Amino acid sequence: MDKVNLDFYMYFELSEEQVMIQQAARDFAQNELKPGVIERDEHQKFPHEQIKKLGELGFLGMMVDPKYNGSGLDAVSYVLVMEELSKIDASASVVVSVNNSLVCYGLENYGNDFQKEKYLKPLASGEKIGAFCLSEPEAGSDATSQKTSAIDMGDYYLLNGVKNWITNGSTASTYLVIAQTDTSKRHRGINALIVEKGMEGFTVGAKENKLGIRGSDTCSLMFTDVKVPKENRIGEEGFGFKFAMKTLEGGRIGIAAQALGIASGAYELALNYSKERKAFGKTISEHQAIQFKLADMATEIEAARMLCLKAAWLKDQGLPYAQASSMAKLYASQVAMKTTVEAVQIHGGYGFVKEYHVERLMRDAKITQIYEGTSEIQRIVIAREVLSQ
Repeated sequence: MDKVNLDFYMYFELSEEQVMIQQAARDFAQNELKPGVIERDEHQKFPHEQIKKLGELGFLGMMVDPKYNGSGLDAVSYVLVMEELSKIDASASVVVSVNNSLVCYGLENYGNDFQKEKYLKPLASGEKIGAFCLSEPEAGSDATSQKTSAIDMGDYYLLNGVKNWITNGSTASTYLVIAQTDTSKRHRGINALIVEKGMEGFTVGAKENKLGIRGSDTCSLMFTDVKVPKENRIGEEGFGFKFAMKTLEGGRIGIAAQALGIASGAYELALNYSKERKAFGKTISEHQAIQFKLADMATEIEAARMLCLKAAWLKDQGLPYAQASSMAKLYASQVAMKTTVEAVQIHGGYGFVKEYHVERLMRDAKITQIYEGTSEIQRIVIAREVLSQ
């Protein structure tokens, strides 16, 4: 297919199966996530029961082959689910995102048969939860500057270092850890290792007290002389950096869809509120100032949705999607931040009150501009892609 004509051939009418999956996610969000979401946010409670049920529904291994206990669905379905869950609870949806886009994807596409059987199956079924461990105190967006070391000791690696900002830090059982084995080779000397909770020398730090997505557990991880068997290395020696970059490409689709959902949720709340709240003798939705806000919100959300679907569609077609996923993540995160701020504004004083949900969505929106690479990093990726064409 000619690259110039790709957009012409994109076809986004949802299949019957995709509509059913979308509705299932919407129902789950309303019936299972919404009750208690304010309390979980306020007290930083991890949604254990809700995540367990998401696993039973097949939402924690959506794109994994059924032979590994996955649901065997496409990336478009994944975007639909992420949007619906994120409208209500971004703390729950980020668990779904990490387990699907980073951990399961990485193991299925780059792990060997042993690793898929031992680790991927329980992760895809939701029996266990995974974590992706790249960021460090001095190596966030700069993934080449890993200080965590994995020294080759023959039949095992000796792992030492600290990882921070790790989603699912304390609740995960399986951790994909990026570490430097040979500093002289720089990014070609980095490995990706599977670490299990309970390995001697592996400790989990305190949960971070965050601005948003407070229900998810974000922790630092400490490794002190942890012996990781050679059989737990993903790919060939020195494959770790490429593994991380390839995995993050798909991860950006999940975060873009999360940002889209946060924006959609805030917009729906603002729209409904504008039809109920009266000022100067009529509902505020009848005031042109509010209509303009709603029109801009609806337009920008729809544009973000198209970018998310395009990135997912390209991935499903087996076509390059690095540029599309970065564009989706960059734009959707901007829309999430702008839309949630406007939603608070439309609610007026009530927007500052927790029971109206929009203040939480505004706080949750900010992280979408930061994790899976900041907005500045996305611009670098996009510029590199467009300049190479």
